[in-house]
Amino acid sequence: MLAISLTATLSANVFINAIAFLIPAMNAQRGTGLATAGLLASMPNFGTMVTLIGWGYLLDVIGERIVLAVGLALTAAAALAAASSHSMVLMGIFLFLGGMAAASTITASGRLVTGWFAPQQRGLAMGIRQTAQPLGIAVGAIVLPELGKHNFSVALVFPAVACALSAVACVVGVHDPPRPPRAEAGEEELENPYRKTAALWRIHLASALLMVPQPVVLTFMLVWATRQHGFSIAWAGALMGFSQVLGALARTAAGRWADRTGSRMRPLRQIAVVTSVVLMVLALADQRHSPIALAAMIVALAITGDNGLPFTSVPEIAGRYWSGRALGTQNTVERLTVAVGPPVFGALITATGYPLAFAVCGLFPLAALPFFPVVANRTASESTPSPL
Repeated sequence: MLAISLTATLSANVFINAIAFLIPAMNAQRGTGLATAGLLASMPNFGTMVTLIGWGYLLDVIGERIVLAVGLALTAAAALAAASSHSMVLMGIFLFLGGMAAASTITASGRLVTGWFAPQQRGLAMGIRQTAQPLGIAVGAIVLPELGKHNFSVALVFPAVACALSAVACVVGVHDPPRPPRAEAGEEELENPYRKTAALWRIHLASALLMVPQPVVLTFMLVWATRQHGFSIAWAGALMGFSQVLGALARTAAGRWADRTGSRMRPLRQIAVVTSVVLMVLALADQRHSPIALAAMIVALAITGDNGLPFTSVPEIAGRYWSGRALGTQNTVERLTVAVGPPVFGALITATGYPLAFAVCGLFPLAALPFFPVVANRTASESTPSPL
């Protein structure tokens, strides 16, 4: 289940982030500016934001297997349609629709993992599942820029094929976690968790603020490396891929760290502080044209984004009958941040340059610190497995 969850999420992430890796090709072949390219890169994220809660509701009703298979098949179809579009407007529409479909995978794959693993194992398991994001980005960074150099449209066929194959794997291999029917649940389990505690809303808000730097460094790294530092597309893609392998290791380590300490939030606070420091170093080094900027960018690419700890905490707090909707809300808030980031910071970079944009990004993780709850209601130190 963990392997299928990881593969499905990886394929969806290749699609969601595909345009970010094709910005140099779009600029060279179609003369697309940074702000417009950033908006196109955001369209899948805008699409996911619209349907995440809806997919979460379906997930609570019909289970993981159907949601994953149908969502991935629809994502593949949308990617093929975008690949065959010659109009930027039409391409944007299909990217948006593909994001709507890919949202199914983001929510369902996370609940599949939390449903099959005991509390004392969930941090590590979800950390491994979250490696799908950096690994998907690494695959896209290595493959798509090279394909895009030869044919921009053909490059979009790659995520379509990946999503189609993952849909088949989900049909064949996914088994929904065992859960008793809702009719057997008590009133407390069925009660809306958002009315019982503010912890979920605090995690949603803190995660959104912590996510702000990711779309900035991810979307504009290739342009930054090639135009500001003279790297070839191949070398810049390889550096992006390397940073995402480091990111996969970091997410796994964060999950294991949370399991060992019995806390999801404490590691997140420390990660937020480190993220802010790295971005400030990146801004200063880039302003002074120092080679340290490249190392700081690699570290920033590795540690920004979601490390899985919020996605472990949210279903634990929400409970098994609300976990799908709660995960959908968590993803919606984060995806709103990811969708808004590229066009806003694309305009900021155009107006003021990269260093100031990196420095502004570094303020958001610090702003997240007061919102992380001090204590979640369930930690990795519990010894009794609790099916979600």
